[in-house]
Amino acid sequence: MYLRDLSVINGTSGDESRVRSFIKQQIQDKVDEVWEDRLGNLIALKKGTKANRKILFAAHMDEVGFMVTNVDEDGTLCFAPVGAVETQVVIGKQVKINDSILGVIGFKPIHLQEKDQLLRPPKFEELRIYIGAKNKEEALKTVKIGDYVNFVTEYRENGRRASGKAFDDRVGCSVLMDVIDMQKRYENDVYFAFVVQEEVGLRGSAVVVEQVKPDVAIVIEGTIAGDDPGLEKDRWSTHLGEGPAVTFMHRGYVVNQKVFQAIVSVAEKHGIPYQFRRRTQGSTDAGRLARTGPGTASGVISVPTRYIHSPVCMIDLEDYANTVRLIQKILEEGEVFAK
Repeated sequence: MYLRDLSVINGTSGDESRVRSFIKQQIQDKVDEVWEDRLGNLIALKKGTKANRKILFAAHMDEVGFMVTNVDEDGTLCFAPVGAVETQVVIGKQVKINDSILGVIGFKPIHLQEKDQLLRPPKFEELRIYIGAKNKEEALKTVKIGDYVNFVTEYRENGRRASGKAFDDRVGCSVLMDVIDMQKRYENDVYFAFVVQEEVGLRGSAVVVEQVKPDVAIVIEGTIAGDDPGLEKDRWSTHLGEGPAVTFMHRGYVVNQKVFQAIVSVAEKHGIPYQFRRRTQGSTDAGRLARTGPGTASGVISVPTRYIHSPVCMIDLEDYANTVRLIQKILEEGEVFAK
């Protein structure tokens, strides 16, 4: 499993080069072809024994983060989110600017807040990043407008649970790398795409599908786990520990029914625990793959993940292992995508 290494690499949307370099280094001797496109996607091919069809598995390399938008006279940094991040989860968190300068996200102390500020989440324009600079001139010696900002989070494992940053979607990248590591040949040509800029509009996958022109595509994601204290069970999206989640619909896309049924049938045939992703908010690269070019029959398999788009995410390691196993069996059962 590569999740520990992938989690600590910084790679906000548009700045995925370090993630891409790590993945390429690990897989390049285990596939038949590997290349990078002009947008920054990394695509690998394992040729099939019959090459009847092209099967694409995709996971995005980018994570949510921030960019520096201004430097104030007092040396603090103004910043804006890259991707969907809520202010409630970032205050007081340690960050790293441009992969080198440490800082902390700060807000007005509770003792000094006005009543209206106590009753609402802060706005990003009210937050600042403190890097220890005395003034603007000193700050500009180490940072500049447009620099990327990432959370600083240690990867940890505790029993069946793992926590760290960027599990959306380094968990998907790690799963696909584990599948590549199996060094097996399958009936169909299998493409593995590690895509860029998913968090800012599903950009990379549109470029991938035009190059590969797959017959079937399956996106591997880290998705919302809703089994949080205080949240009613009928609002739970997925549960940690109950297996990979199969999506039937999300924002902007109703999953291809043949692909959906094929995934479920393989899981049931091999006794792999699975669950359905029961909340339909959010979107994935599957929607973009399905409606780009001639269109691709697309599905989604996800590892349930608590606290996505926050400084610390959490998964169940058995869910992860069963996701790898499910993909392996889907590839072995190549005939399920024969029509």
